[in-house]
Amino acid sequence: MKKIALLGATGSIGTSTVDVVLAHPELFSIVSLTFHENVEQGTALIKLLKPQYVGVGTEAIKEQLAELFPDICFGVGETGLVEAATLKEAEVVLTAVTGSVGLLPTMAAIEAGKDIALANKETLVMAGKWVMEKAKKHNVQILPVDSEHSAIFQCLQGEKQNLKELVITASGGSFRDLSREELKTVTLAQALKHPNWSMGKKITIDSSTMMNKGLEVIEAHWLFGTDYDKIKVVLHKESIVHSMIVLKDGAYLAQLGPSDMREPIQYALTYPKRLPIKNEKVFDLTEIAKLHFEKMNFERFPMLALAYTVGRKGGAYPTVYNAANEIAANAFIEGKISYLQIEQLVKRAVEQYNETTEVTFEEVLIIDKKTRAIVEGWIKKEGRI
Repeated sequence: MKKIALLGATGSIGTSTVDVVLAHPELFSIVSLTFHENVEQGTALIKLLKPQYVGVGTEAIKEQLAELFPDICFGVGETGLVEAATLKEAEVVLTAVTGSVGLLPTMAAIEAGKDIALANKETLVMAGKWVMEKAKKHNVQILPVDSEHSAIFQCLQGEKQNLKELVITASGGSFRDLSREELKTVTLAQALKHPNWSMGKKITIDSSTMMNKGLEVIEAHWLFGTDYDKIKVVLHKESIVHSMIVLKDGAYLAQLGPSDMREPIQYALTYPKRLPIKNEKVFDLTEIAKLHFEKMNFERFPMLALAYTVGRKGGAYPTVYNAANEIAANAFIEGKISYLQIEQLVKRAVEQYNETTEVTFEEVLIIDKKTRAIVEGWIKKEGRI
């Protein structure tokens, strides 16, 4: 029985994780979980999973649930996330929260000796150097849950010494067929209509700007110890090939499958073994018939180009890139800015940041908060353009 701490239980990854756990109750149990403010779904999960510990977003929610479940320990905010991630009984922490909020509980879990099933890109984007160093020090596995990184991880089994390049596939998101000119008038409703995947609002917006793929490039650099020159991105609209590796003899190894996040989640939880997936989606390549791949247009998707720039610069540049985007993307979701202002604000934040000395982990956290405040100030002052 593998005991799991699930951070972000009511999101899309969290929901798929619960499906995996319930499909194999003899193998998995969720001993702690967190959610922010979806009380209805969170309450249902508590009744279903009977965890020992629950972290929630506010004191009001904690008080409400503590009355309903007097035998369960509750925590709030960042403290709740950390306590859920470091619960003594938990063996593996699946980080399914979105954004920088995943960093500190992940670091705490590593220090506590927990293996990490990582679905939170921002953890490695913000602090990949320190996270990987700490994981090595504490002999902790970091197992990728993102479909792209899981695909690469699967393809690398037995082939690490032969690796030439990583190839990350990108669907192109909601606006992949629109020109830069056409992007000026797009709406939130249009942005949230992803052609292939069902995801949360923030990650769907990030997919449309290609920010999500930029974060994945930086994450891949740290996960697999690969230079940026050896990480490629190709446009693959079908999202059937989840990613590939190229070996030194020119051979390509690819991982294919339906758009079903249960597969990479389950593989991270069972690695190195595999299990059948309950109610597996029908997948027949003869019905798909054709797969298409295109070179990535970095002028059309400048946020992806910027990811390589900040990644190569290192230090806190990726932190600034991510922090500015989190504020800008959420501002677009809230109707405070227009779509193209997202990338304008991210680019502006990166350009105004100047790093002259090597930063520490503690300084990265400060820079993250400072960047958010700066971008929020720009949005408040200048508004929607």
